[in-house]
Amino acid sequence: MSTAGAVAVLGAGSWGTALAIQLARSGVETRLWGRDWQAIEALRSTRRNARYLPDQIFPELLHPEPDLGRALKNPRAIVLAVPSVAFASVLDEAARRAPAAGIIWATKGLDPSSARLLHTLADERLAPGTPCAVLSGPTFAGEVAAGLPAAVTLASRREDFATLGAELLHGGRFRVYTSDDVVGVEVGGALKNIFAIGAGIADGLGFGANTRAALIARGLQEMMRFGALLGARRETLMGLAGLGDLVLTCTDDQSRNRRFGLAIAQGLDVGAALARVGQTVEGAQTVRQVWRVAAAGALDMPITAEVHAILWVGKAPLAAVNALLARPPGTEN
Repeated sequence: MSTAGAVAVLGAGSWGTALAIQLARSGVETRLWGRDWQAIEALRSTRRNARYLPDQIFPELLHPEPDLGRALKNPRAIVLAVPSVAFASVLDEAARRAPAAGIIWATKGLDPSSARLLHTLADERLAPGTPCAVLSGPTFAGEVAAGLPAAVTLASRREDFATLGAELLHGGRFRVYTSDDVVGVEVGGALKNIFAIGAGIADGLGFGANTRAALIARGLQEMMRFGALLGARRETLMGLAGLGDLVLTCTDDQSRNRRFGLAIAQGLDVGAALARVGQTVEGAQTVRQVWRVAAAGALDMPITAEVHAILWVGKAPLAAVNALLARPPGTEN
């Protein structure tokens, strides 16, 4: 692992920009790259991300970089903050251009083509021994960029790399807790988006606070079932990356997945709801992959199944709610 040089953040959306701001604000030289070189040039000239975080002026140590080769020149570490659909291709580029660098990803989702957790792609595509970590937790990009208090979990199977990643990101009002449960942190970050869509749909239908609380609690049960199938630890899913992120995304309209659910409840189809949000809504695709894995593993995940049916089978939201309520009573666990 390199212990000197700049950190490269790949992905200049709201979350990538917020992480780059946090790194630079903590005294770390940071290069921020995105696929749209013209947009990166605009970031460089204006010293702000006018589209996603218009109120935040970049710290001096943040350097927008339109050239991927220069962004990945001898990096201290690489942070991937791209949508799950782009994760594999950007990971390949990072591995090719900077094979010695450790990689942290802040992507929350599953691989769209295989329905696998993202660390399995890293295991296959990176050189043996490459240090890797996943970052997740209850964070909205705007609040992190503004320096408001927040806490996240950074998980790695290598304690030394988890410590390095925490040292790089931890600072000011941004707390980083380390873990070795990579699977648990990935499961929490992926599945909470499904239940945030469900919460948006329920609230859009006018079902109130009782319904939202029940959906969060039962969503957590589904998250734990899915996590147990893949080897996640229960305590991880009860922490920041699981329950913490679940509560955040289900209860606040800064969540794009929740806003997407609200739009679906108003009668918009998937395409129109995505257009209204105007940013990547990971849960819309994640629910397809999770539903596929749950069906193969015979997991009882009724909320996931109904959200999938609404988005990808054409089921009416009210009919999906009625189907959940018509289920026979059973034990809570």
